[in-house]
Amino acid sequence: MITSTSHQAAWRYPVLIADIGGTNARFALLVDAHAALPEAVVVTTEQYAGLGEALSDAVLARTSLRPRTAIIAMAGPITGDRIHLTNAPWIIEPRALIEALGLETVILLNDFEAQALALPGFGEDDLQQIGGGGVVPHAAKVVIGPGTGLGAGALIHAADRWIPVPGEGGHVELGPLTDEEYALWPHIERNGTGKNARIGAEQILSGHGMVRLARACAALKGVPQPFASPRDIVEAAEKGDPLATQTLEHFSMALGRIAGDMALIFMALGGVYLAGGIPPRIARALDSGAFRQAFEAKAPHEAIMADIATFIVHHPQAALDGLASFARTPSRFAVDLIDRMWRAA
Repeated sequence: MITSTSHQAAWRYPVLIADIGGTNARFALLVDAHAALPEAVVVTTEQYAGLGEALSDAVLARTSLRPRTAIIAMAGPITGDRIHLTNAPWIIEPRALIEALGLETVILLNDFEAQALALPGFGEDDLQQIGGGGVVPHAAKVVIGPGTGLGAGALIHAADRWIPVPGEGGHVELGPLTDEEYALWPHIERNGTGKNARIGAEQILSGHGMVRLARACAALKGVPQPFASPRDIVEAAEKGDPLATQTLEHFSMALGRIAGDMALIFMALGGVYLAGGIPPRIARALDSGAFRQAFEAKAPHEAIMADIATFIVHHPQAALDGLASFARTPSRFAVDLIDRMWRAA
């Protein structure tokens, strides 16, 4: 019998932790609560038909250890017993994982919930501050990350615990503000059709979104768009290409605007943290001023925004680190496990 439980209880080691994104899946195995986080095993989601196949081949086939617990962060909302990734074709079924892999417990969290769990443990080497501002201890924190998609989450402190707040903030609306943006917006491809067509933040603030933004910038200028990938855009901008430079400037402004909105929603005096695969690669563009200017331009609260610090996260496996912290010391966090923890009984 397999049950889905609503209370937080102890789990047994070894603990398999996994961070499943739209492009990459990262795995690590914690032998016990005192074990250091090992270097992650990384595979692409397109290499395997599903999570079970990836775990069996990339992790279990390489060790004699057999995990008793799996704590998995995934990119998408967690509903029911069949959970679809937002930007990949995998379907995660906790009950099937328990039966196939002989697990005792499976816990599913949102991927940016895991990123949020990592925030209290970051050191100076893990972060690069962009602009001014400071961090108020135990104040709310926000993490937002453009990568394959756009993830967002928050971390608040109450009753001596850190509480991660998952969400789908990457799909909020994003509209034009400057005259140049009003001219640019009609050239950006929309999500949906007819009256429901919209430009959500992820339409721009993601890997595919950056290329979509470059196409719009090229259409506005009436020039060809030669870029096939975000890497092409970043490399061209580093060489002074005007179209690539303009694309990254608009990208940085849009990210600053969304990050500022999230900071206001949560009053994130504990800082805003830019995670995901893209921010470390465009650190120079983010530090050029456009990001921070858009972040602070929140009248009538410019003074509050100027006091909130923003950081690029350079930790190579932040989500796994957050999951490991939760696995080792669950009492430090208050994580909602209602309908998100399954046990074999």
